[in-house]
This record gives sequence, structure tokens and C-alpha cells, in this order.
Amino acid sequence: MSDSEFTWYAPTDSPFDLQGFAWFERDRVYNRLPRNFPKPFRPELENLALNTAGGQIRFRTDSAQVAVRVTLIAPPAMGHMPATGQAGFDCYVGELGRQRYAGVTRFDVQLSSYESVLMQAPDRDMRSLTLNFPLYQGVQEVLVGLEPDAQLLPPLPYPDPRPVIVYGTSITQGGCASRPGMAYTNLLSRWLQRPFINLGFSGNGRGDAEIAEALAEIPNPAAYVLDYQANAGLEGLQATLDPFLDILRSAHASVPVLVVSRIRYAAEMLDPAVEQARQQASDFQAEVVARRVQAGDSALHFLDGTELLGPDFDECTVDGVHPTDLGFMRMATGLRPALETVLSPH
Repeated sequence: MSDSEFTWYAPTDSPFDLQGFAWFERDRVYNRLPRNFPKPFRPELENLALNTAGGQIRFRTDSAQVAVRVTLIAPPAMGHMPATGQAGFDCYVGELGRQRYAGVTRFDVQLSSYESVLMQAPDRDMRSLTLNFPLYQGVQEVLVGLEPDAQLLPPLPYPDPRPVIVYGTSITQGGCASRPGMAYTNLLSRWLQRPFINLGFSGNGRGDAEIAEALAEIPNPAAYVLDYQANAGLEGLQATLDPFLDILRSAHASVPVLVVSRIRYAAEMLDPAVEQARQQASDFQAEVVARRVQAGDSALHFLDGTELLGPDFDECTVDGVHPTDLGFMRMATGLRPALETVLSPH
């Protein structure tokens, strides 16, 4: 079947389930921050919010082939991250908790629009699918292509529809996964069978008060994860962590918050000052959490990210900082039990 023989559907319409864009129902754009927020965001954040990291399209179909037709804001242009991760979609198939990778878009990286078949199966069984949005590029439009006579049904609901909201840096955003499904928030979404909202902003996870206020207005959160040490450093954390937590707590006094210190960089192998700086910032976050727990915030937690990548941490990145798929798998594996603990009813 050629791409032109598909029937095309907008994932913004029923019966699709669109996840990862907290303000989509209001703004009707694939944007990770709200439009016309009362307090303006920095221009860098406005631009990065157009990157669609964490977006998902969920549905069921008996189509043996599934395709996408995509119009990007711009072609992929990063030299150290695969175009499939920057600007591609990938596809997972199977029931909740058991979805497996089925395909990724292939396209001309010099163009800002493409059509690509994501899944090709030999039969017409009813299947549950999740399509993951690009991590480091904006999407103006995406259409889902199914065989003309295929059924299209809503996905099975998540056991708990409340989102886990993750705030952080380029690492949170998914740099430099080879494809979208390998970003740690997407891994955890599959494993924990619940929606995640990815608010990682490359180079700009600096604890902005406006971002905290935006996070606080997302309704009915299951938990927050704060993973922004890599951009803020010790001085930035000293200036922002308590105020950031105060804003979250003013809106959600008992929602679990997990503060995560950053992973190790390869430079720590050669430069003890890099390791020392990381450890000082990690210790500061642990002290803030301990102090606030002592003051009565029993829903606040800390996870030391030092060992998330394991003893061979230097082998888990592209450039000494940003994880490969191996690095993201290890991060998600280490974060999973901590999140399961904070999300479990007490």
C-alpha cells in the first residue's frame, strides 16, 4: 500500500487520546507551555515549549499498517542527536504495561514535512498503539494514516489518569535519545501505565517561578519530579528550590514531589572539581528536602542521581553529558522504584 492510499485522521479528534500537552484543550496547539500566561516566560522557554517532547497519541485499530503525515516547524539540525529522536515519531504496540517497539519514521532530514509508515503487520488484529511525538522539534500538524476499511477505537484507559509532571533540563527533554520512546519520561509512562508530562527545557531548567506557577495550575497531578540541577547548579538551586517548592505547595499541599539530583558526567573521570560541584548541589537538595520534611511535608522526597547510570556512567552518554538510549534506560530503571514508592497510597 502506498502512503496516498491511507485514510488520514487528526489525532485531536475522537476517538484518539492525546497526552502530554497540558493546555491543548484551551490553546489547540502542540505546545508544552500555556499561551497568554499571566506572567510571561523567557523567550528561550517559549521557543523550547514548541518542542513536543512527551506528547503521545493513543488509540486502537485493526489496520495492518499505520502511517503518519507530519509537518514540522523546521527540519532537524542537531549534530549529536539522531534525526529520528529530534524530529521523528515512533510507535509502540500492545496492551498497557506490555507495549513493545514497532517502528520509527524515516524521512529526508533536509525537509520539514514527511510521510512515513510506522507499523506493518501481516494481519488485521485489533491492536493498542502509542505514537510518541518528536523530542527536539515542533510539530505544526500530524495526521494518522490507517487502511481505508480499518476500525478505529479509543484506547483502553490508564488505570490512573492523573499525570506525573517532570520538570528539568535537556536530559529530561530527551537529549540525546535515538527515538522518542527512549526518553526516560516515555519509558516510565509505558512501565507505570500512566500519563507523563515532559517539561524539560534544554539549557533552561533554571527553576523559573513562572514555570512553577504553570506546573501548579495543571489539574489533578499524581506527582511532580524536579530534575533541574544540571542547568541551575548550586547557586541556582539555592536561589530557586525553596521558592519553587513553595509555589507547588501553595496549590497542591500533599501531592508527592520527588527531587532528583543530576547524573554523573564523563568529565568527573578527569576533573575532581566537576564531581565536587555535582556533589555540593546534590547535598544542598537533600538538605532542603530533609528540612522541609522535618517541618511537616511528608510528601516530599529526594533521590540521589549519582548512581543512576551505574559504575560505567561514562559509557552512557553521547557527549559526556546527554544520555544515549542505554543511559535513559538506566535512568528510568533507577527512577521507577522511587516513583512507585511515592505514587503508592499510604
